[in-house]
Amino acid sequence: MSLLLRATENYGNVYIEDGTIAEIGCAAYDADTVIDAKRKALVPGFVNTHTHAAMTLFRGYADDLPLQTWLADWIWPAEAKLTGEDVCWGTKLACLEMIKTGTTAFNDMYWHASESAKAVDEMGIRGVISNVFIDIDGGSGGSEEETQRETKRLITKLTKDYSDRVMPALGPHAIYTVSEESLLWIAEFAREEDLLVHIHVSETEQEVKDCIEKTGMRPVEYLDRIGFLGPNVVSAHCVWLDDNEISLLAKHNVNVSYNPTSNMKLAVGENVRYPALRAAGVNVSIGTDGCASNNNLNMLESAKFASLSQKAATNQPTMMPARDALSMVTKHGAQALRIGEGGGEITEGAPADLLLIDLQLPGMTPLHNLDSNLIYASSNCVDTTICDGVVLMEGGAVGGEEEILMKASETAFDLVNRRQRDG
Repeated sequence: MSLLLRATENYGNVYIEDGTIAEIGCAAYDADTVIDAKRKALVPGFVNTHTHAAMTLFRGYADDLPLQTWLADWIWPAEAKLTGEDVCWGTKLACLEMIKTGTTAFNDMYWHASESAKAVDEMGIRGVISNVFIDIDGGSGGSEEETQRETKRLITKLTKDYSDRVMPALGPHAIYTVSEESLLWIAEFAREEDLLVHIHVSETEQEVKDCIEKTGMRPVEYLDRIGFLGPNVVSAHCVWLDDNEISLLAKHNVNVSYNPTSNMKLAVGENVRYPALRAAGVNVSIGTDGCASNNNLNMLESAKFASLSQKAATNQPTMMPARDALSMVTKHGAQALRIGEGGGEITEGAPADLLLIDLQLPGMTPLHNLDSNLIYASSNCVDTTICDGVVLMEGGAVGGEEEILMKASETAFDLVNRRQRDG
């Protein structure tokens, strides 16, 4: 299958074949599909490194509440009523939103992961899919052996039943919800099977205090002691880190997912120490978190909040310039999720996960600097979304959009009614 992007504003003609960027600045070859890209800029697809995709069903459901009230009284009781079909439609809604805002790959942790995988496969984007692993305070209820067997079965299913765009991973929720025995097993199993591991780390000050009280160490130090850390780990949030923890993350090449919008909305009390992480050489990307704690999955908005919050926190207007923020949602995200050689960049031989940006918009005019316009000015500028060489959206239109919106809305209200009826 071939695709020609004709006359892009910044790269000329771009020829794509079998899911890969074959030639840049080439002749106007015949292709199976040709898109006229005049007055459009070509950029890499965005990569969202921390989501709970099906939480689109809880968008606006319980906003502006204290964190523990929000979780214990609203989110957890509703999640307890989730079915696989709920998760499938919630994930399809998330995929639709991501396609329309330019995300071509995301890193997800949620319940009923096989249904998330099904949605990803049908929608055409890439998803690193992990089931939430919890065995402390609200876990599966099965024995340690049963939980491990079920995890292995799920990994096998995701590998065999879906396309290569579905990338199985392990999702231990956090150090306070997963036992040390299970964390050890997850680390070993992930290395044996070459799997990514997606985990929340140091999101709140209370998490740090509890870890010190229990282990005598801070969270990253504890994970280092048990041999959990490695380049296959994507650690979400990482808000409350000290210098030693940052050094340990760098030593083990751990990937950090910065979630500025969620952190601000939930008022976690601190900002990610991006300058120190960057100086240490840690790969830092950006995530949105779920739509219950962010309300959208728009990576350009999250990148803008990341840049502005770092400027404000450091009192340095030069901190995290637009070019760096754009790299965090493209190249650095692709590196964290291991999306092929050249992933997140526009180079020959790289995966063809690409966007066409409409330059004929008020927020893109005048075009002094494309990176600056993208990050600071216009978060709704994506005209065309391409993943693995396949056009998922052109001219802002996605196939099947009306059905997804209708079914997801019906599912969300049915879920809330079930929660209210059953208590």
